[in-house]
Parts: sequence; C-alpha cells; structure tokens
Amino acid sequence: MTDSQAPRPTRKRAASAPAAPAPGRAKRAAASPQVALDFDSPLDIVCGVDEAGRGPLAGPVVAAAVILDPKRRIRGLDDSKVLSAKKREALYEKIVERSLAYCVASASVEEIDRLNILHATMLAMKRAVEGLALTPTLARIDGNRCPVLSVRSEAVIGGDALVPAISAASILAKVTRDRMLLELHARFPVYGFDAHAGYGTPQHLAALTEHGPCEHHRRSFAPVRAAFERVGIQVTLPSGVDVVAVETLDDGALEEQALYNEAFDTAADGAPDASVAS
Repeated sequence: MTDSQAPRPTRKRAASAPAAPAPGRAKRAAASPQVALDFDSPLDIVCGVDEAGRGPLAGPVVAAAVILDPKRRIRGLDDSKVLSAKKREALYEKIVERSLAYCVASASVEEIDRLNILHATMLAMKRAVEGLALTPTLARIDGNRCPVLSVRSEAVIGGDALVPAISAASILAKVTRDRMLLELHARFPVYGFDAHAGYGTPQHLAALTEHGPCEHHRRSFAPVRAAFERVGIQVTLPSGVDVVAVETLDDGALEEQALYNEAFDTAADGAPDASVAS
C-alpha cells in the first residue's frame, strides 16, 4: 500500500575520482582523522522504518516506511505500543494524509517459517523501503540491525520513541497488522485473534490445545510446533531455521519490545535475497 505518486528526487551523477596525492603529501594524508558518516544532513530525504508482529505465534510480520513532510507536522507521534488503539487509528489517518510517502509491506507465515523470524522481518522492512514512491537517501531503522538496502541506513535503538518518522512507521505497521488479525479472527474465531493479535497468551495457548493450529500459525514457534505434534504432525524446518521459544504472556500484557529480542541477536549470515516487492 503506497500513497499517491510523489515526484522522485533528481539524482546527481557521481563525481569523478580525485587525483592521487603527491608523494610528499601521502604521509600527512594518512595521518588525517577519518571522517564519520553524517546522518544529520539537511539535504537527506529520511524515511523511518519499523515493524510489528515479530513475537506472535500467528500471522505475518508487517513493516512500514514513512517519509514525513516537514511542512505538515503531525502532533502526538510516539511508539505505537504506548498509544491507545483509538489514538493509533487517528494518527494512522493523519500519517497517510500528510506524509510525503509511505509504504506498508509484510512477510508471510510461510516466509517466516522458511527464512526465520529475523530474516523475514528484514525482508518486510526491505519491501517497505523499496515500495516508497519517493526514494529516500537515508533509512532510519528501529532496533539494532538494518536490512540490506540500496540506500544508506542507520539502526536506532528505541527509535520508535525518539525519531518521529520511525514513530509514524511503527503506527502504520501496528494498525495494519491489527486489522489483518481482526480479519483472521472473522475466519478463525476459536483462537481469539481479536483479543491477543496472535501472541502467546493463556487464551491463545488453550485454543491451540483444544483446536490445534491453523494455516496461519507459525510452525517455527515452539508452542505451534508442539500443537502440531499433539495431532500427529511432525514439523520439519529448513536448515538454519531454529525453533523460537516463547514465554506465556498475561492476557493483558502484550509488550512487543519485550519479546524475542534474542532472535535479533542471532547472526544474519546467509541472509536471503529480499529484492522481491510485495
């Protein structure tokens, strides 16, 4: 899902390589301090990127990328997890209306089980950035890891509460995924997706025990794998995909930032090519 077409920025041709320094200058040049990357250039077109749905036992992982319009300020942006559902919905409409560009993308349950939750999340983020109608020059990513992008990227720990564009992306991703789970609830009401959005609450785990898993449950997550085995189905995962252990959550405690951070501490060696847009 993207906004209406926005004009793409003009691109400058790469400057020719500088001439080699004279021999007498080589030593002085070698001693010069290294220049750090500048992530605060006023010339940058910055998009914020965040995800929703790393931790649940069911449903896709969703990511959003947003380029805010500095001339159309949106008050109240914050980490989506600290906002009420009503506030998120109101801000969602303002972000869609006022942003220069936005894109919401996802990685499916099948991709989560095939790639693992880390790589699937990176894939969803990559799709969101590449789906923007306006090409950014810098992507600010919430968390401690960046997907492989064709533009510069910066990981910002706690960015969903610090960087307005990331806050906006957090809200779009969260609202979109919650809507997806409401649609799943209409099709599979026995699991209570409308109450827990797929997280491993006692209500959800009890439904898994009583009814078994459905096609939208993640086989790479331990409670779902165990539910399949209880009905005699052995789950085999691709090489390199580990079973994600989970904690049981209180039905009223769905704090996404506390869930599955260990998955993002796993080395991302052999990350898949995620160039296909959703």
